Amino acid sequence: MKFTGAYKDKNISELASWWSKSGIEKGDTMLLHSSLSGFIKYLNSIEIELTPQDILDSFIEVIGNEGTLILPTFNFKFTKGETYDIRNTKSETGLLTETARLNRNYMRTGHPMFSFVVTGKLKDEFGRINNKSAFGSDSPFAKLTEINGKIAALDIPGELCNTYVHYVEECELAPHRFFKFFKGKYIDVEGKESIREYAVYSRKLEMGVKTDIKPMEDYLWSMGLYSGCRPGEDTRLHVIKAKTLYEEISKVIKEGKAPGMLYTTEIN
Repeated sequence: MKFTGAYKDKNISELASWWSKSGIEKGDTMLLHSSLSGFIKYLNSIEIELTPQDILDSFIEVIGNEGTLILPTFNFKFTKGETYDIRNTKSETGLLTETARLNRNYMRTGHPMFSFVVTGKLKDEFGRINNKSAFGSDSPFAKLTEINGKIAALDIPGELCNTYVHYVEECELAPHRFFKFFKGKYIDVEGKESIREYAVYSRKLEMGVKTDIKPMEDYLWSMGLYSGCRPGEDTRLHVIKAKTLYEEISKVIKEGKAPGMLYTTEIN
């Protein structure tokens, strides 16, 4: 069947069926990572014409009214002394996330470096989160784990986007990281400016720690823990349950296998 711009609703429903095949279900709470550059080229090559907003709508269609969609809107300029404005600071994590940030149906969480935008049933519950540590027990990562939500990646390898790993590292106090604090100007949803301090569980640079989770990703695939497809294949979406991911990463840390699975060390 040929899908063109004149059949937008059919196009959106077609994508929704892809996400269902990849393991997304009605009522899911899901964190979505994405890379649209190659994905949109692929859609165009098979005569499916959709905008980034249409792609977001396709995920809303598959999770339904009982579902919740979460996207990362990370920005790291606060670490360099720039003012963070929760209303206006752009997302640095891709076109799909910036499209969501500009949509009034989405609510943004409070951390100035590792924020998320959220829409759906649990929008307010997630959106009110203002965690002080990026990967802390009060973060969106923690809430996602508590309700056993899902983590999905659209046409991007997990080793390039799986920040959930750092949440597990903080929970398990992985010794190759430490709490680093950043203080700066912060403008809230009401436009009020204040000085705030936030933390990130960061790499120990003196140890030469360099994040490299590809071996962990390869392990997850080899164990059949992802549903869906790798980037560039079929639906191009792969999915895993948050609790499953937590269990596997925490096991690696507790067994002392984080070097070589989650990071390498390079000391100049």
